[in-house]
Amino acid sequence: VAVIGLGYVGLPLAVRFAEAGYRVTGIDLDPRKVDAINRGHSYIEDVSAAALQAVPHFGATTDYAALAEVDTVSICVPTPLNKTGDPDMSFIAAATDAVAAHIHSGMAIVLESTTYPGTTNELVLPHLEAGGLRAGRDFFLAFSPERVDPGRTDWTTGNTPKVIGGVTDACLRVATAFYAQAIQTLVPVSSPAAAEMVKLFENTFRSVNIGLANELQLMCDKLGLDAWEVINAAATKPFGFMRFTPGPGLGGHCIPIDPLYLSWKLRTLQYNARFIELASEINTEMPRYWVQKVQDTLNEAMKAMKGSRVLVLGVAYKKDVNDIRESPALDIIHLLEEKGALVDYHDPHVPAFQHEGAEKRCVADLGAALRGADCVLIVTDHSAYDWQQVQASATLVVDTRRVLRPA
Repeated sequence: VAVIGLGYVGLPLAVRFAEAGYRVTGIDLDPRKVDAINRGHSYIEDVSAAALQAVPHFGATTDYAALAEVDTVSICVPTPLNKTGDPDMSFIAAATDAVAAHIHSGMAIVLESTTYPGTTNELVLPHLEAGGLRAGRDFFLAFSPERVDPGRTDWTTGNTPKVIGGVTDACLRVATAFYAQAIQTLVPVSSPAAAEMVKLFENTFRSVNIGLANELQLMCDKLGLDAWEVINAAATKPFGFMRFTPGPGLGGHCIPIDPLYLSWKLRTLQYNARFIELASEINTEMPRYWVQKVQDTLNEAMKAMKGSRVLVLGVAYKKDVNDIRESPALDIIHLLEEKGALVDYHDPHVPAFQHEGAEKRCVADLGAALRGADCVLIVTDHSAYDWQQVQASATLVVDTRRVLRPA
C-alpha cells in the first residue's frame, strides 16, 4: 500500500493500514516528515510516537518511484483555495501524474482529498488512462473522502464509517475489498461524484448551521438578548433541533474551505449556492465582530485600542489540538494589530507560529500575562486552562466561547 501525502489525513490512514497488516510506504515531498516517520517520531497529535513505532512494515520516502512496487495508492494531498477563492488542484494533479508514470495492471487508486463533484472522473481518470490502461479492467479507481476530526479519540480512522464510490462496479468492489481490511464500516455509493458530494454536503451542513448560530449572536446583540441563553433553552427541545453555538469564526482543514469548492463548481453551471455564500460571509465576518467587541470593552473602561495590551487565549482552531489551519485567531490577531493593539498570545498546544512573516511565541508566564493585559480575548477553550484563574486575574475579558460564567 502507498499513501501519498502524510499530513493530518494521510499519516493516520497509513498507520491504520499498517496496523491492519499491509506493508505501507508513505510518500511525501517534505523530507522533514519522511525523516521523522523513519525515525519513529510523529508530528501529528492524533498519531503517537508509540503507535508509529509499534506498526511493522511502514516506511516513508520522497521518491515516487516506490509506486512501481505497490498494489494500491491512496492520495491524501491538500486541496486549498487560491487567492481568488477558486480550487487549487495542483496537488491532486501532481500526485495523479506521479501515479500515471508508475501505473501498472491491477493497481487500485483511491483519491481521498476533498474536492468538487466530478474531479475523479474529469481530472484524475483521463490522466490515468492516457497510457492505454482502462479503469475497471486494467486498474481500479475510486473516491473515498476523509473524515478526520483532529483530537477525537472516540471516532478515529478505523471506526468512522467511510463513504466510497467507484468509477465502475469493478472499481468499487476492488476498492471496498482493499479498505475493508482496515476500516470497520464502508458506505458504498453509486459514483465518485456522489462520494465527492457527500463530503461537501457534510461540511456545508456544519458551515451553514454555524453561520446561523453566529448570526443569532449578531441578532441577539442588536436586541439586547443573550444568544447562549436562547441556544441553551432551545436545546431542551427533544426533537427537531440540533445544537450549534457561535464563536470567533470558522477554522480547520475542512469547514471554512470545502463548501466553497461546491459553490465554485455550481457557478460554472450558472447556479448560485446562496446558503453557502451567505454562511461564508457571516462566518468570515466574526473575527471583525469580536475585535469590535474588544474595542468597545476597552472604550467602556476609558482605554483606547491603540497601545492597549491584548492577550489572546488560544490560537488553535479548536480546543485541545495544535492545529492552527484557517484558525480565526490568526485573523483576529491581524485585525487587533491593525488597530494598534499590542497583542500577545498563550496556547498550551502552540508554542510558536509564523505571523505576518515573523515568528510569534507563546507567553512564558500566563499568570503575569493575564494580570498585565488591558483586555483578554478568549478564542480557544482549551481544557488545560483554569478558567477561574482567568476570570480572577484579568481586568477585562471578551469571551467568544462562553467558557466563563457571566457576571
